[in-house]
Amino acid sequence: DEDNRIKINEEIHGVEEYLQKPDLKKVKSLDVSVIIDRIIVTSVDDEENINRLSDSVLTAFYEGEGVCCLDVFNTDRKNHKTISFSNKFELDGITFEKPVEHFFSFNNPFGACSECEGFGSIIGIDSNLVVPNKSLSVYEEAIACWKGEKMKRWKDRLINNAAEFEFPIHRPFSELSEQERDLLWTGNKYFKGLNDFFKYIEKKSYKIQYRVMLSRYRGKTKCPKCRGTRIRPDASFVKINDHSITDLLVMPASKLLHFFEDIKLNSFDKKVGERLLLEIITRLKVLCDVGLDYLTLNRSTNTLSGGESQRINLSSSLGSSLVGSMYILDEPSVGLHPRDTARLIKVLLSLKDIGNTVIVVEHDEDIMKVADQIIDLGLYAGSDGGNIIFQGDHNAISRDKKSITACYLNGTLSIDVPSKRRSWTDHIKIEGASENNLNHIDARFPLGAMTVVTGVSGSGKSSLVKNILFPAVDKFLGGYGKKIGDYKSISGSLEMISSVEFVDQNPIGKSSRSNPVTYVKAYDDIRRLFADQQISIQMGFKPSHFSFNVDGGRCEECEGEGKIKVEMQFMADIQLLCDSCKGNRFKKEILSVRYQDKNIAGILNLTIDEAIQFFTKNEGVYERSIVRKLMPLRDVGMGYIKMGQPSSTLSGGEAQRIKLATFLGIKKTDTQKNVLFIFDEPTTGLHFHDIKKLLQSFNALINQGHSIVIIEHNLEVVKNADWIIDLGPEGGDEGGNLVFEGIPEEIINEPKSYTGRYLAKKL
Repeated sequence: DEDNRIKINEEIHGVEEYLQKPDLKKVKSLDVSVIIDRIIVTSVDDEENINRLSDSVLTAFYEGEGVCCLDVFNTDRKNHKTISFSNKFELDGITFEKPVEHFFSFNNPFGACSECEGFGSIIGIDSNLVVPNKSLSVYEEAIACWKGEKMKRWKDRLINNAAEFEFPIHRPFSELSEQERDLLWTGNKYFKGLNDFFKYIEKKSYKIQYRVMLSRYRGKTKCPKCRGTRIRPDASFVKINDHSITDLLVMPASKLLHFFEDIKLNSFDKKVGERLLLEIITRLKVLCDVGLDYLTLNRSTNTLSGGESQRINLSSSLGSSLVGSMYILDEPSVGLHPRDTARLIKVLLSLKDIGNTVIVVEHDEDIMKVADQIIDLGLYAGSDGGNIIFQGDHNAISRDKKSITACYLNGTLSIDVPSKRRSWTDHIKIEGASENNLNHIDARFPLGAMTVVTGVSGSGKSSLVKNILFPAVDKFLGGYGKKIGDYKSISGSLEMISSVEFVDQNPIGKSSRSNPVTYVKAYDDIRRLFADQQISIQMGFKPSHFSFNVDGGRCEECEGEGKIKVEMQFMADIQLLCDSCKGNRFKKEILSVRYQDKNIAGILNLTIDEAIQFFTKNEGVYERSIVRKLMPLRDVGMGYIKMGQPSSTLSGGEAQRIKLATFLGIKKTDTQKNVLFIFDEPTTGLHFHDIKKLLQSFNALINQGHSIVIIEHNLEVVKNADWIIDLGPEGGDEGGNLVFEGIPEEIINEPKSYTGRYLAKKL
């Protein structure tokens, strides 16, 4: 009976006979086939044989779940060949799953790459950390981990044998071919490559020095299996118009739109996909209309700016064609070049025209001009604000005499163009920048001046400044661990700066214990001042008693929080005012200590402006120090915030300005070198009046001898630059070029520059 026979590793056995084998448990791997039939064919025209063969093949396909093997023997039974058949999706030994919707989604376990689980990257050895300076050759120690007495033997073996396989050891790493770079990792019979080197280090990682070394070169690297596309590799074999899903995922939205508009389908596919194509094209058009035509579909959301995320949400609403809805947008122009703002305005107007209500919190002048109603709040900020100063259209607000916004719109107040630009000779030069869409560009960043990097959205500004300039300078100054983008070399007056500071919009603290006054170190002096009061000395209170972070003076019921968190299990936690201290955060005896008739809780409840006025009344050492540390907060336009306001309640723009104020408050010593400050869109959330104060703060930093590089779209800042680096001309694949480098007065003559076109109106 053939059903009782099986083929194991090319040998035929009876099932019962094989199961009786005593050494069966020791067998580690088996290639097992169930024999359905054995037949001797003497004539190809024998109908009985044909029918029997057909039945056996059908049975084999059924029992084998779509797979059938045919063993063909010669008459002497010495030579034979095996032919495999499959009714699955199979080619070249690869068996494919039946394509379904989830097969093409990296957000579903079925479609995600099994190696990186749909993230596109894994933690491994980062090639950029292994070869940080690509302008060096292998002979000049381009490979950082092959330096030093112990490790240079790996490099020496390559150099000594390079002639055997014609490897160019004196050629800069950036000029090596892809095959030559791969060889450095894989090695050959003449030398062991980097893969073997790091395996050796991992084996030795029981020693701390090897663990430290390994950590220096670890980082997020592109997944080797899916090449960063995040989707299972076999999904790429399904193609439409010669394009796979992975080809479409790495296309910018603008190119993807053209692909679907020009797609050629047969009559059946066209009928099936007609409705889908309409939806795809509509949504891609909206994505392009809101200025996101440079984004690819596989872009991670955690790499998007706040403005980009908001515009994606906006495009989602537009794509669904909702009507009769109210949209409330918080600064949708964040991160937008003036050219892209014009496109955003069209989108907002189209939302209104189809029957929706649009409310926008905005400082952009162009968006104000198209508004049907402007509601202006003020007059100032904090306790001096909260009043409706004006409500009406753009023409009416321009005539209003009370509104500060009106004064800037009608020209009564303005941000002046500098009478002359700062001259400079010392600079930092980046050569061959090629990260993301940058096209091997060179750029100079002056020292002792204000450089503004401009360009439309997606032109490569962040790639140049955040991914190359900042980490490259940091590495030169002794830092390590920051991933550096692709570039050829960095040169110039690097020895003239002592540190590089990236002042971003990340929170200065996420807990209620962190606040502006502790961040600028003014609270240390306030605590010492209270500890110096007569009643504190009598009761033995030290400065630590006036801290809500440590035991001693804080309310122990709420541990200095002022509120008590109540866990609601299946709902969000709620915060209740502490019954013991009534939200004052301190014990009664601590609150009994007063300075100028205010206790420590009263001081923390003052705004920065009120605190400066309060402490200026006395000329003591502590008072002068407190005022000196608080003044920069007022200078950057933060006078309205409360001294003890939790940092978690501050916006990104406010957090950035508090960081700026901290640097303004540091006294520069004769021995201290200059600092390179890098700002990413510091005008986010700022009114014209606040931008004016911000520019004064920038000038104060430069007058102290520091240098500033700003990524910015706001033309008020751009016109105040000493040097402009304009990238573009477009975003995505059509960007990444150096369009212009020079002073603002010259960029207006550059025909390719969108920045120059819009800046001309401001100069």
